[in-house]
Amino acid sequence: MNGPSRRIWLTGASSGIGAALAEQLLLAGHRLAISARTVEPLQALAARYPEQVLVAPGDLGDSQQVRAIGQRIALHWGALDTLIINAGTCEYVEVVDFQAAMVERVLRANLLSASYCIEVALPLLRAGHQPHLVGIGSSVTYLPLPRAEAYGASKAGLRYLLEALRIDLAAESIDVTLVSPGFVDTPLTQKNDFPMPLRWSADKAARHIAARLHKRPYEIAFPGPFIAILWLLAHLPKRLQVAIGTRMARPSAKDSV
Repeated sequence: MNGPSRRIWLTGASSGIGAALAEQLLLAGHRLAISARTVEPLQALAARYPEQVLVAPGDLGDSQQVRAIGQRIALHWGALDTLIINAGTCEYVEVVDFQAAMVERVLRANLLSASYCIEVALPLLRAGHQPHLVGIGSSVTYLPLPRAEAYGASKAGLRYLLEALRIDLAAESIDVTLVSPGFVDTPLTQKNDFPMPLRWSADKAARHIAARLHKRPYEIAFPGPFIAILWLLAHLPKRLQVAIGTRMARPSAKDSV
């Protein structure tokens, strides 16, 4: 992310893509307000970049805590130039024991938390310089995948939210970018029990994102070959998509007994 120093609020900055992206943005000279529930990694960054980092921890699924973070940013900076919504989680559905509470948890972490951050950030972005709203979505939104009902629904909701905001905010010259990663090696994906083709490191993903943010594209999707495969599969007839997805699905715990 080149150009003059910007005031950036980055959520989910304690690990994975968020932590790696924070490093890239700080090395480029930007000022960062960093948020996550886990405080220690944020404080470690602040110790290394004391003149650039504003630690603003909290549970982003709690609207009151998000408002408090916004007030802290407003007090210290008065405005924002960029919001990068990265915080999120992933849980997989076991259809033999479908739990609506799990779907609710994932939607709150990935979609509702994003809306809380946007509500707080928009007045600050309007006071900022060349404002830019960025959200980290997922390539899962291109194609339904087994066990991804909750995660995919939350990221599909985020995609629609950001793409609709892009239209409504155009008159205010607030640009909106959606980031759609494939598999990235993070603490979340390390828990996965299935193959993850063309997986990137968090550092590689962060470098890829940071190098493109200044161009303000509508979407940053990677890795290219993986995205191309998903795009092709997504344009197959639905019957074929279901057949392929069924072959990818692992047997349920009930079926394997």
